[in-house]
Amino acid sequence: MEAESEPYVRLATLRTLHRVVADLNAARSLAGTLQAVVEGAVHGLGFDAAAVSLVRPDGDLVVAAVWEIEESAFGGPTVLLGQVGSRESWERMLQVADHWGTLRFLPHDRGWAIATDVPTWTGDGPMPVYGNDWHPADVLLAPMYSAGGDLLGILSVDRPRSGKRPGAWTREALEMFSLQASIAIGNARLRAEMQRALARLEKEQQALRASEESFRQAFEYAPSGMAITELHGDATGQLSRVNDALCRLLGRPRAALRQQRFVDLVHPDDLELLLRTSAEGGRAELRLGRRDGSYQWVCLRNSVVADAAEGPSFLLTHVEDIEDRKRHELQLAHRASHDALTGLPNGAELRARLARRLCPTAPAAAIPGQAPPSDAPHEPFQAAQDGRPAAEESAALAHGYAAPDGALEHGRAAYPPAPPAHHGAPAHHVHAVVPAEQPPGDLWHGHRRGGAPAGERGLAVLYCDLDGFKLVNDRHGHNTGDAVLIEIARRLQQVVREGDTVARMSGDEFVVLADNIGREEAKELAGRLRGAILPPMRIDNRAVRVGVSLGIGWAGCGMSIDEVLHSADERMYDEKRTRGGAARGSRGERSHRRAG
Repeated sequence: MEAESEPYVRLATLRTLHRVVADLNAARSLAGTLQAVVEGAVHGLGFDAAAVSLVRPDGDLVVAAVWEIEESAFGGPTVLLGQVGSRESWERMLQVADHWGTLRFLPHDRGWAIATDVPTWTGDGPMPVYGNDWHPADVLLAPMYSAGGDLLGILSVDRPRSGKRPGAWTREALEMFSLQASIAIGNARLRAEMQRALARLEKEQQALRASEESFRQAFEYAPSGMAITELHGDATGQLSRVNDALCRLLGRPRAALRQQRFVDLVHPDDLELLLRTSAEGGRAELRLGRRDGSYQWVCLRNSVVADAAEGPSFLLTHVEDIEDRKRHELQLAHRASHDALTGLPNGAELRARLARRLCPTAPAAAIPGQAPPSDAPHEPFQAAQDGRPAAEESAALAHGYAAPDGALEHGRAAYPPAPPAHHGAPAHHVHAVVPAEQPPGDLWHGHRRGGAPAGERGLAVLYCDLDGFKLVNDRHGHNTGDAVLIEIARRLQQVVREGDTVARMSGDEFVVLADNIGREEAKELAGRLRGAILPPMRIDNRAVRVGVSLGIGWAGCGMSIDEVLHSADERMYDEKRTRGGAARGSRGERSHRRAG
């Protein structure tokens, strides 16, 4: 480039520049690109040495690549590799330097502007003779910027082979080269970032595959049942995936379960509980149907698996076998509420059932439709005995638990809407009223509170006291007495209506609750009870006979439970005195306490 005015020299320089730029773009890594920059400045632009200082993430510049034609005896620019200069010192030096277009030239007489932390080297060339000769302490810099104007790095060149300070053509060539170097460095950085992103993505995908495999193994090999339920589309509520433990628990093949929903498997009495169970953190103890027609007690625990972008994806349900625990709980509850000898409800359970049927507010007068019609079934009282809630007009369906077609309509048909309740009673409560009394002198009349029109039906309480049982106990022993009580309990259950309650109060006293019954029907029921008790029993090859005294009382809303039982007890004693039956020593004494 010594004769820069000659066209053929310029053309040769352009060809060289084109070749070194092509080498820049051919580099694949950032380190390779930086090395191509310094080599191109040396071989293509006529300098003996070059270095690139690259901007680090913290803003300071580090010497990342150097090159010289022949390494100096004292080391040359190679010793600068890895040295760091502050961004502030570099920018002060750029400001003090002469502006040659985008280039910056700092003559040797302004060397004071070079801070001590800026990596530098001094060439071993000859000292200048003329004003445009290159001085070993001169510095020529080509800052490189990104398309957005951010500083990427600085290309430093030294010792032009012509021995002169670069002319206009060399400066322009160096400017063009630094611009292409900026583009190449930006592309190299972009490729490096893309490679790092791809590496992270691959790592995340591997972690995702490992997580999915861990979930699959945890799901498939879990010791308790697991199910995944769809939350969207036509398959909402359908079991899309089940594990072997759930198949074994319900005795159903995997293919069959995947065509069903939990609402298809749940016990009818537990349907509303299932529908009320919330999906997020929802928990319910209910019964699911097995293939053989039996039902299995399980505990369902639900978790919604959601996608950050699309929201809830599916419902994960953990199905735990609680059959043994539930059976034990039911046995304990049964023992607490039933007589151990006869298996009948005990006095506490009798009081609880009365409490569920009665409310503290007495109706002021008979209201048409207040009591069930004469041809109505006994389900309302039976439902109260079993503790089942009445069907509601609508139910909030939990995620994935779509109600089967007609399920709620069936519930509404089974439990028709009740008339408006009086103050103090639940909205669905039907008041119990005392039917109209019989003419005076009839032993079967009962306490009247808030009476109802003639022919009305109510809740009857039939008090049964065995006559002669103490004699059987004393003569034949408690074992025979126990056998008599068991037989009496069996006979009473055979003659009552479906839905009626037979309870053993204590000793030799039994009570029957009969809801939705008229006075004449109550008399007929009392006759059946008497007819069941009086026939002799054969126990241990001997005939044993006992009598019975009966009293019919009536329960109405506004009456206390003690008041209801006392009323029936008084009627029983009226009959006992009228028939001349054996009276006990004192009221309330029990003659058989062994099994009570």
